[in-house]
Amino acid sequence: MGQLIAKLMRIFGSQEHKVIIVGLDNAGKTTILYQFLTNEVVHTCSTIGSNVEEIVLQKTHFLMWDLGGQEALRATWDTYYTNTEFVILVIDSTDRKRLSTTREELYKMLAHEALQDASILIFANKQDVKDSMTTSEISQFLTLSAIKDHPWHIQGCCALTGEGLPAGLQWMQSQATTN
Repeated sequence: MGQLIAKLMRIFGSQEHKVIIVGLDNAGKTTILYQFLTNEVVHTCSTIGSNVEEIVLQKTHFLMWDLGGQEALRATWDTYYTNTEFVILVIDSTDRKRLSTTREELYKMLAHEALQDASILIFANKQDVKDSMTTSEISQFLTLSAIKDHPWHIQGCCALTGEGLPAGLQWMQSQATTN
């Protein structure tokens, strides 16, 4: 069924781009996914497994897989990597204690062969919270400037209000149209 939909989209000028949304538990991944879909806050609980939704932005179709971020589930992320064009890494900008774990997971993903052509969008979520880390602080800690073989962009955001999310989605759309 999925192959049929992909063929129809190619015929009618639209192409579907596979996206995985990853990050540690409680970073805001599911809230961001449903903010994209409904422009509303959807109350969620911890994702066990995955959620999948299609987001369309001006004829660009993104099939977004929201993956659970608990430690036990992170070991299964690589089963979703095949044909992934975009990785959205969601970071809780208030969670300083686990930023090193996020860095480890990021570089593990970047080293995976199936993601060698993937573009990386990093959402620094919870920017509305007092004392949250800035995008510059997060970028430095993650040493994003060292990433030379993947297009990447870091975007501050607030999943609850949607602030910053359209800019990230537009960056992905611009990457999709240049590839």
